[in-house]
Amino acid sequence: MTTPVAPLPRTAFSRPDVMPGPLSADDSASLMSAVGDVTFILSDAGRILDVSVSQVELAGQGFAQWIGAAWIDTVTIESRAKIQEMLADATAAASAPRWRQVNHPTAGGDVPISYLTMAVGGGDRLIAVGRDMRGAAAMQQRLLQAQQSLERDYVRLRQIETRYRLLFDMSSEPVLIADAGTRRVREANPAAHRLLDAAEGSLVGKALATIVDQRDRDDFIAYLGACEVTDDLVPATLRLGKGRGEARISARLFRQARAPLLLVRIALADRVSSDHPHDAALGAVVERMPDAFVLVDRDLIVLSANSAFVELAEMPSLDRVTGENLGTWLGRPGIDLDIIMGQLHEHGWVRNVATILRGLTGGEEEVELSAVVAPAGDGEYFGFTIRSIGRRLHTVPAAPREAPRSVEQLTELVGRMPLKDIVRESTDLIERLCIEAALAYTSDNRASAAEILGVSRQSLYSKLHRHRLGNLVGGED
Repeated sequence: MTTPVAPLPRTAFSRPDVMPGPLSADDSASLMSAVGDVTFILSDAGRILDVSVSQVELAGQGFAQWIGAAWIDTVTIESRAKIQEMLADATAAASAPRWRQVNHPTAGGDVPISYLTMAVGGGDRLIAVGRDMRGAAAMQQRLLQAQQSLERDYVRLRQIETRYRLLFDMSSEPVLIADAGTRRVREANPAAHRLLDAAEGSLVGKALATIVDQRDRDDFIAYLGACEVTDDLVPATLRLGKGRGEARISARLFRQARAPLLLVRIALADRVSSDHPHDAALGAVVERMPDAFVLVDRDLIVLSANSAFVELAEMPSLDRVTGENLGTWLGRPGIDLDIIMGQLHEHGWVRNVATILRGLTGGEEEVELSAVVAPAGDGEYFGFTIRSIGRRLHTVPAAPREAPRSVEQLTELVGRMPLKDIVRESTDLIERLCIEAALAYTSDNRASAAEILGVSRQSLYSKLHRHRLGNLVGGED
């Protein structure tokens, strides 16, 4: 309990011999004007006999025009009781004068003034010395706003900390936070304690290297050192301590309160996501398939892929593929994948679509893919099987399609036909060739061909009729 502090005693002048002589009226007026921002000379009844305003802004608020008015009439209703108390105390001289704040209503709003009232001249005159408190009120308001802002920030930080702690504790992935300087564990979630067979809270303070087998500790320490200088390291496969098997360990450096920390994530290398007895065999079959297989989410971010896809994409490892967009390698930018995804959303599957796959070194290979939608509880996933057909296409030459006219035939028309007719012939030739190419590329799908050509379906149907190409397609959609 806090002990109240007694106020310091008042002191008065103690040497009459050094006091100035009697002050003249002018000296007294100058002294009173210098003491306060506004000074009133009042009758014993509280009527304003004279006023001195030393602050220009207060004079503009009308303080100088209050001569002859009752002082109590110049304040707000809430302040009238204070005026009555100050007048009574000054007239009776019952106690030492004290400062009291009142509010004056003006055209620009209420003006807070703190007054000290005392009796002079035998008690028939009163002096009210006032100080403008707007600056102090503004400072108090800013202080209150700063305090409220700090309170809001504190509440927000507490909420963020609560969410972080909830996610950290409920995560099924083992996570450790370690000091980068001492390499000792500062935090560990329950999943990490379960994985390492440690009692709750027992990992805190231990050396981070003790979570791996003694034979792999040097490699683990080297890996942590590399994580402190780069962020794109692939996870390291190391053996956990006490024969718990191999695990994929990844680490990332971050800073908190200017202290470097390491976020360490652990995943067992042989963990299977499902308990079905054939899931492991199914995963092994997909991994050994000669055709490439890749699983992506609705944003085409690669979730998993087999070795055939990694090899086809000319990537060094699966880790460099996971998390990247499938469009990095598959299809012509802005064309193939848009059409394929549109068909998948509409029909749920596509089959034997010809496209290209770009490797890491920039080479392109002709491929054929099939895809299917796999609905899941939290969204949709898409599985792609990709087969290289470059060699097959090169060994079986495609039958040439007869063009309506060759360039040589068009140039031979010079002198026989007007230029505008030759240009019309050239335009028709190019238009027909483009339409035929679009129909061949989309397997005679008119809707997709119109999208590739950038025209409406009605416009495409009109052009097909004009070029007599209606018999080249099997259906409209």
